[in-house]
Amino acid sequence: MNRKSLSQLLLLLVMLSGIVIAPAQNVPKAIKDLKPTVILISLDGFRPDYLDKYPAPTLSLLAKQGVRAKWMTPSFPSLTFPNHYAVATGLYPDHNGIVANNIYAAEFNETFSMNKRAEVENGRWWLGEPIWVTAEKQGQRAGAFFFPGTEAEIAGKRPSIWKTFDDNYPNFERVDTILSWLDKPRAERPTMITLYYSDVDHGGHDAGPDSEDVKKAIERVDQALSRLVDGLKARGIFERVNLVIVSDHGMARVDPRNVVVLDDYMELPQAQYIAWNSSMVHIFPKPGMGETIYSALKAKLPHASVYWKQEIPARFHYGTSNRIGDIVVMADEGWSLTSRERYRPVQPAADGSVKYRGAHGFDNQLESMRALFIGRGPAFKRGQIVEPFANVDVYNVMTKILKLKPAPNDGNPATVKAVLR
Repeated sequence: MNRKSLSQLLLLLVMLSGIVIAPAQNVPKAIKDLKPTVILISLDGFRPDYLDKYPAPTLSLLAKQGVRAKWMTPSFPSLTFPNHYAVATGLYPDHNGIVANNIYAAEFNETFSMNKRAEVENGRWWLGEPIWVTAEKQGQRAGAFFFPGTEAEIAGKRPSIWKTFDDNYPNFERVDTILSWLDKPRAERPTMITLYYSDVDHGGHDAGPDSEDVKKAIERVDQALSRLVDGLKARGIFERVNLVIVSDHGMARVDPRNVVVLDDYMELPQAQYIAWNSSMVHIFPKPGMGETIYSALKAKLPHASVYWKQEIPARFHYGTSNRIGDIVVMADEGWSLTSRERYRPVQPAADGSVKYRGAHGFDNQLESMRALFIGRGPAFKRGQIVEPFANVDVYNVMTKILKLKPAPNDGNPATVKAVLR
């Protein structure tokens, strides 16, 4: 039998046996010319005590190898968009423009919400200078796999690479994509990268912080982190990349029946506009109606605090932005604010029970609202747990690692010394 016939026979045997010959896996090349690099990873809604309550082997190992804060204090309000952008800019929401998830801006008579795509991508809302703009302005490249603000042109800049938000994008593919960015030639490779996961936040909202949903969500994001670590090791850069792992806020267990209907205590038509954020309401009164609204709410409203904008306690760092209502109502922990039109009664189960859920946006000093901070890489101290700090401090930590000149911000420089070598 000649060589050609033998090859054909072997091929026929393989086909008949049902064996599939898989192509060889592409082994990534070692990266030997890496500049100082930060990967900022947001685990939305990850309360710091989850790390001690639920299995997360990769995240726990990263925390032991690097720096972990006892907790990180979110900015007020403890909502998703304000706090992501506080981390990115080092500015409190009062200064960064994103004063809530839902905003009314009289300056251009427009509203902002997370679901209004045109406004999310409109740079007029996003004040200050986020870390990816700082990097781009100073000659570095940024890549963003989701992070509030990265879809807008801010101060004339966008990340060199960015993605339109799609919460259904598979977790592992997010990791593989940012690894592919690191495989780019040195001149094209981003040094500032963001990565975002919402799993834990969704689990907390759906079933509360003490739930199997949260446990399973943490398992999923930990597997994604494991894939990232393996990918960095395969490229020989795990010990050279700096991972900054944060959450935006924590999560409180709530009874969904704990609702305050605002128009039981005030006449809603007396307001020009009301920005609803569940745990917080901004009221913009019609001319001459401010005192009437304030007095009515202050006298009777239960399970909430009512403030004139200028009287909000200083510890909130909140109350100077013109996007904050003249009157601000803050719900007590575990309660929500709504209107008759917006209210949807809870439907009990067949046995009469009601499923507990989770919520955030409350007083940022509450234990339930605490956020996560872990730093791991060559710039960070190793094996240390540090005292709590505010999330506006993270911006200066990242600019220090990347050797960038920081934009003006509200961060405390002492945190840089506390966490970096």
